Amino acid sequence: MEFFCYHRDRPGSLPLRQELLEEHWSYMDRYAREMIARGPTFAADGTTPTGSVHVVDLPDPAAARAFALDEPNYQAGVYRDVLLRRWRNLLGRTMWDFPGGRTGGNRYLVLGLGAEPAAEAAPPAGRDELIAYGPLLSDDGTARLGTAALVRAPDRDAARAVLAADGHAAVEVHDWEFGGRRT
Repeated sequence: MEFFCYHRDRPGSLPLRQELLEEHWSYMDRYAREMIARGPTFAADGTTPTGSVHVVDLPDPAAARAFALDEPNYQAGVYRDVLLRRWRNLLGRTMWDFPGGRTGGNRYLVLGLGAEPAAEAAPPAGRDELIAYGPLLSDDGTARLGTAALVRAPDRDAARAVLAADGHAAVEVHDWEFGGRRT
């Protein structure tokens, strides 16, 4: 089962986040084979972290909750909350398979939340700019609660347009970059 996990930083947590960076990466290294996508989100200044995205393939909702809540930054109080939802990988690939590569262009996390959208749609046109894309689902996978996309786009408005026709109650756009160790 695939899960979308978005830990949101609490204000003023940057020093603690920096202190725990190696511990965070070591924890995530344990899930390397299960990881579909990962990376930090940033404030509009492009440098202040605001959260951390992880899309993972785990056995069940209990394993996903353990993954999210045992994370070192979460345990230490870096994050104010966590959004954890079942997810379906409509692109059938990981972020490392994205043809656009790790660098170049602006990258965004786009979340369409609330008001269950109409029937699940195929990924939108411009699929070559989608890094990851899929519906946010209830624990049992029967209700669609939104959509999560990682996208390369020229700006926030273009990124937001990825979900413009989905009928969500709210759409959030966050600056995002590929995460993990740089090797």
